[in-house]
Amino acid sequence: MSPGKYGMQEDWEKDGVQEIMMDFLLPTGILLNFPVSRNDTIKNIKRMVWKNARSEALFNALGDSDAYVFTCINQTAEREELEEESRRISDVRPFMCVLRLVAREGDRVEKLTNAQISLLIGKGLHEFEAQKNHEVNEFRSKMRTFCEEKAQERQQLSWQQWMEYSFPCDLEPSPLEIPLPRQKHHLQNISQEEEALIRNALKKKATVFRSVRQEPGDYTLRCNGTWEFIYGNHPLCQFKVSSHKTPSLVKFNENVLQEMTENFIFISCGSFLQQNTSSLWSINEPFYIHLVQGNRVNADEGMKLVVQAGLFHGSELLCKVVTSSEVTVCSEPLWDQRLEFDINVADLPRMSRLCFALYAVIEKTKKPRGTKKKNKKADCPIAWVNTMVFDYKDQLKTGEFLLSTWPSVPDDKSDLLNPMGTVEKNPNVDSAAGLLIHFPNIRQYPLYYPPLDKICDLEKNEIMDNKNYTEFFEDEKELLWKLRADVREYYPESLSKLLLITKWNKREDVVQMVSLLRNWPDLPVIQALELLDYSFPDPAVRSFTVRCLRKLSDDEILQYLIQLVQVLKYESYLDCDLTTFLLERVGDSCGLCEFAFWFDSGGLLQGEHPPHQALTVYLSSALQNEALGKMKALSDFVKSGSQKMTAEDLKLCIRQESYLEALSDLLSPLNPSIILEEICADKCRFMDSKMRPIWLMYKNQWAQGDMMGIIFKNGDDLRQDMLTLQMIQLMETLWKKEGLDLRMIPYGCLSTGNKMGLIEVVKNSDTIANIQRNNSNSAATAAFNKDALLNWLKSKNPEEKLDQAIEEFTLSCAGYCVATYVLGIGDRHNDNIMIRETGQLFHIDFGHFLGNFKRKLGINRERVPFILTYDFVHVIQQGRTSNSEKFERFREYCERAYKILCRNGTLFVNLFAMMKAAGLPELTSFKDIQYLKDSLALGKSEEEALKNFKVKFNEALRESWKTKVNWMMHSLAKDNRP
Repeated sequence: MSPGKYGMQEDWEKDGVQEIMMDFLLPTGILLNFPVSRNDTIKNIKRMVWKNARSEALFNALGDSDAYVFTCINQTAEREELEEESRRISDVRPFMCVLRLVAREGDRVEKLTNAQISLLIGKGLHEFEAQKNHEVNEFRSKMRTFCEEKAQERQQLSWQQWMEYSFPCDLEPSPLEIPLPRQKHHLQNISQEEEALIRNALKKKATVFRSVRQEPGDYTLRCNGTWEFIYGNHPLCQFKVSSHKTPSLVKFNENVLQEMTENFIFISCGSFLQQNTSSLWSINEPFYIHLVQGNRVNADEGMKLVVQAGLFHGSELLCKVVTSSEVTVCSEPLWDQRLEFDINVADLPRMSRLCFALYAVIEKTKKPRGTKKKNKKADCPIAWVNTMVFDYKDQLKTGEFLLSTWPSVPDDKSDLLNPMGTVEKNPNVDSAAGLLIHFPNIRQYPLYYPPLDKICDLEKNEIMDNKNYTEFFEDEKELLWKLRADVREYYPESLSKLLLITKWNKREDVVQMVSLLRNWPDLPVIQALELLDYSFPDPAVRSFTVRCLRKLSDDEILQYLIQLVQVLKYESYLDCDLTTFLLERVGDSCGLCEFAFWFDSGGLLQGEHPPHQALTVYLSSALQNEALGKMKALSDFVKSGSQKMTAEDLKLCIRQESYLEALSDLLSPLNPSIILEEICADKCRFMDSKMRPIWLMYKNQWAQGDMMGIIFKNGDDLRQDMLTLQMIQLMETLWKKEGLDLRMIPYGCLSTGNKMGLIEVVKNSDTIANIQRNNSNSAATAAFNKDALLNWLKSKNPEEKLDQAIEEFTLSCAGYCVATYVLGIGDRHNDNIMIRETGQLFHIDFGHFLGNFKRKLGINRERVPFILTYDFVHVIQQGRTSNSEKFERFREYCERAYKILCRNGTLFVNLFAMMKAAGLPELTSFKDIQYLKDSLALGKSEEEALKNFKVKFNEALRESWKTKVNWMMHSLAKDNRP
């Protein structure tokens, strides 16, 4: 090995190298060495090992080959078992050319499944196990059971049901309950024997639990004494709980449960710790934590370190922010300080989020003597981290927690705390700064947030004592809160406003709000989606929201799937209603399953977050990763080549056996109903733009001689394109529901990773720039040739077909004029607008939206609200200047389309708001959505909105010459003709 060279990464990436010399270490101590093909599968290599080992000593000691598995050191320096033996050695890419043969241990089927999941998500399952996180382990166990049940259901489908599941028709336009024992005295709907038993127990001051519809499993009881499990007068089993500090687990097996009917009770026959019955809501003491110290803190000497802490419920700050004392900068600063918050433990909302910010303070230059102004301090942000106050079992946290922080990027102190950020710790624990905090033991026993049914029972009594009913309020918020029952009755769609003014740091208000939700009528999807924002974190609210979403069809879920996957980031715990709902629905639909996997793994969720892994682990049916790996390799090959790289070089690479095999016969990630059968290397090419996108062309199995194509882009963030195209598709759906078909082309687009993704090729189409250049003698005059588009359409649509092509152009032009105006699409030059030979106009490349128009040298290059040039009008009027009737019909299409969008404006605003945390550069806060509110005239009447649109329409037509100048400059810059 040459100095400084480690591993075989370069060897795996070399072109033309077909064989690799490999070492094989056998469990008998024998070392074999022979060449293998890069395209050999692990299974074939194992056969070769057995063949070569026959002539070696101790061969008879090996036994059957199926009893052994290869292990290697992979590219991440981890030991990996190669259970998936259909993989090629070139796809495994061992760090060194050594494979070790070891005896198989454990369940082979389970290990194979785990290996496939690890390969799919790009993360070994052992990493989850290494966390030793009880929440993760419990949720994984639950999800495994869920997946096994779904798999069994699919196996029982008839062939017709399987076809409907696998290939759903492309037509145009209850959560799992696990009751726990509850400390209540329920006397309704029980037998006389049970009632007598309970009353007798109450006389003896025993504690009674009654539950409904229990399942086999473990249940925790936290009290002293001997307990009996009783049905009627018949004891079924006994158990003892010796200490409230170490709860005992009680096992209910199948035999016991078979003897029970639906209802049963628990009765304590021993002493019960009385203080254990205290409610969290009875502790009227200030909430506090202990800030112990930091570690791995990196800051300049001479600075002081400070920690800021705030309690949030969603976006609402529950009380004043608390700031620690200043300590001298060092790697492990010590505070050892109590941070007390101005809120009682009893008033902590269930979803209280504790947010920390670590920053440094530096003294500015001292003022000359005689200056009265005091020295000011400047804050230098270092890191932030969030954690929940309650754990996933509703228990108030206690004990020490080491929080690995995330690096800060804000510019001023007001942004130091990041309540919208994840509650997960930074996984890079070896390099991230850490904060060690301690949650106190407020009582000598665990404290739990009251369950939902107890909250509602309390509400019945507290409402009668609420003095607010007799007081007069002048403030609008207080008036709205006073009339909350009327809001539910007459204005249920205003639920979000009521939730925002609810005082979540006041338990009396929480009780009443949760009780109202139980009987709140279901909301339309438009209003329900808004409640998935991080401003509404309460479990009762999110449960209600999911209840409203259950009426959605598969097509409707697919329409909003990008947002539904994204808002998983706002969930604080793995096992939540939204995660369960999505897993249930995608498990019932092959198409939803595929798209949910790609939306989840394609970079929509930024940072590590539990529900992200929950979806990814479940959606193990997406098998296009290998093909995407080959596409990326092709892209790297093209981009790393010299300027003389040609399309023939790309075709030669694709013709290699490993590429032909990986890129053929796969489900299209853009449409799971389409099989990309045979790749046509001779038709593939790459574009000459900066990122060198690759065009991959496939034979169409349904049409002889026809082709299908996808574009692979490496280096561009396609998530904004995905969002824009989703909105255009939603607009088309809303228009069609009102009988207006504007012939839109929301082509397929999918982000499959970090700055990587796929785009559908729209066949038989060309850019306006190419059409204009090909019909003009010079680039300078091409943009001003008003006859170019009409002449091109005439050449593609002879005689009677021309009228239909012009109608297609008119309708689609109206649709995209309205869509680009409403969404504020920028960078609209003639290379970003295309036309199909049938006449349909459509826009591509959506790198700028929400009014972020391109500027150059401080000058706004786009000065019109949308693109409506005179050559467009020339086509619409069929080349006749006097044909104003056609143009007026085009104007009517635009106005009708705009009014329909305005009536659904809230839906668009909500969908954009749900994407705030996706990390899109032009969509980070509500300020970015203001453009959308203005363009859709939210809050204005339909007449006012239409009047404003007419002004914009006339402006676009009047100022179209500025668009033509911009197009001319673009054409000159892109013209490659000699």
